[in-house]
Amino acid sequence: MEKKPFHHLPDGTFRNPEGSPERNSNFKWSFKIFNKEKKKLNMNIPKDHIVEKKKILSDLERFKDDDFIGWIGHATFLLKLGNTTIITDPVFSKNAGPLFFGPKRFTEPALKLNEIPKTDLFLLTHNHYDHQDMRSIKKFPFKDSKVLLPLKLGKYFTRNGYSDVSEMDWYDEIKINDELKVTFLPAVHWSKRSLTDTNKTLWGNFLIEYKDKKILFACDTGVGNIYKELGDKFGPIDLTLINIGAYNFYPMMPYKDKSSYHTNPEEALSIAKDLKSKKAIGMHWGTFVLSLEPIMEPRNRFKDNAEKFGFTREDAIIFKIGEFQSLKNLLSYN
Repeated sequence: MEKKPFHHLPDGTFRNPEGSPERNSNFKWSFKIFNKEKKKLNMNIPKDHIVEKKKILSDLERFKDDDFIGWIGHATFLLKLGNTTIITDPVFSKNAGPLFFGPKRFTEPALKLNEIPKTDLFLLTHNHYDHQDMRSIKKFPFKDSKVLLPLKLGKYFTRNGYSDVSEMDWYDEIKINDELKVTFLPAVHWSKRSLTDTNKTLWGNFLIEYKDKKILFACDTGVGNIYKELGDKFGPIDLTLINIGAYNFYPMMPYKDKSSYHTNPEEALSIAKDLKSKKAIGMHWGTFVLSLEPIMEPRNRFKDNAEKFGFTREDAIIFKIGEFQSLKNLLSYN
C-alpha cells in the first residue's frame, strides 16, 4: 500500500503538519463568559478604518487596467493579476454562522456582492463559517469562476451550480494560465462546521505565483515549524496576507493573547519572517468579534512590532476596509 502523507489519518480525517502545537487542553469555551467579556469591549470604530463607498467605486474604476489588491473585510480580498481577478474567502453575510447565529459584523463589506467586478478565480482556505459563507456561495454572481479549495469541500460548490471546482491536497499545483500558478500549502489550523465533522475536510494556504512575484494568502493559522520549511522551499515571498486577529480568549484560556490556531500580531510577523516575506498585510480583524482583544488592537501591535522581526513599519501593511492599491505601488517595483 502507498504510504499516506502525515496529515492524512487512517479514519479519513486530517491533522496539522508534524511538530505543530497541540490545541491547549485548558481552553474551556463558555458562551456565558465570552458574552460577558465581549460587552466590555469598546466598539467605537475609528473613521480611518473604512473607506467611503464613493472612493471605493472610483478606485475600482481607476485600477481596472492595473494589477491590484483590495480589502473587502475580514479575509475577503480582491486581487487582479493580469487578466485574472481573484476573490478570497468571500464573506458578505451579516453574521458568521448558520442562519442568524454566530458573530455579527460590526463593519459592512466594502462592496456588496452585486458590486464586485467579474471574478475568474475563487479561493477558499477552509470551512469555518467566517470563511466558508454558504449564503455568499449560493448568491455569488460569477459561478463560472474556477474554484480552488481543500480536499472534501467540493460538494458545497458543485451542488450550487459551480462548474469548475478543483479540490487540492497540500503541495498540489494548478497552472491557471501562462502567467499564474497556484500551489496549496500546509497551515496550522483545523476544520469544523457541525458537531460531527471535526477535521473531516482539509485546510491550507494558497501560494499565488504571478510572473516573477509570489503572494501567499494564509488560511487562519497558528505558528508552527512548517513555516521555516515553506520559507526554505518556496521563499522569498513578496507579499504575505496573514491573520492578525482572534487571538485573545482569556479568561477561558489561562493566559492572554495566545491561541493555538490563530496567530497574534507578533506571531503573524514571525511567520512572515519564516517565509522570508518582503512585506506582509494583516487581515482577519476589524470585521467580527471572534475573540476578546480590543477591536483595533491588532493593527497597532502589527505595526508597532514590525522592526522586531526584521520588517520596517511600512512593510507591515494595514489596509482600510475598502482600500485598493496597485500591486506595483504595493510591492514598489518598476
